[in-house]
Amino acid sequence: MSKPFDPEAAENLEDMEKQFAVKAVEHLMTYWSILEKVPGSKLRLTKIDDEIYEHFKQEFPDFDPAEPINEDVMKSKAGKDKWRGWINSYEKKVADFNFGTMLRSDASKEYEQETTIFSTRMQFYAIEIARNRAGLNDWVYEKAQGQKA
Repeated sequence: MSKPFDPEAAENLEDMEKQFAVKAVEHLMTYWSILEKVPGSKLRLTKIDDEIYEHFKQEFPDFDPAEPINEDVMKSKAGKDKWRGWINSYEKKVADFNFGTMLRSDASKEYEQETTIFSTRMQFYAIEIARNRAGLNDWVYEKAQGQKA
């Protein structure tokens, strides 16, 4: 009988890291492709966007989706603690709620090395839903449609 998997004692397996990287890149490419086809302000990312948005505004009232994300603050001990509780409340509501993904640190920029940070899926949803509701991602659609003309 095999032992239960202990993530704390697991080796950093190169193949696992590559698979994670592929999944994270696929997710960001899919999201960007959708933003090019549908204005973010008309987009729903989950079945519970309204709940996520209201809960996010309640727990993070000072978050301004137009401002670049300060990754150091987000990933500080206090930041991680605050986010962890919020994220974990979606464990039974959102599939892959704590999977890692890529998030743009600035809504006015594309995914680039300097503007992309690692986040959980729920952080991505919360921040991108807020950006979409504020119309901050509509420029992606407008730019893509302009290039087609």
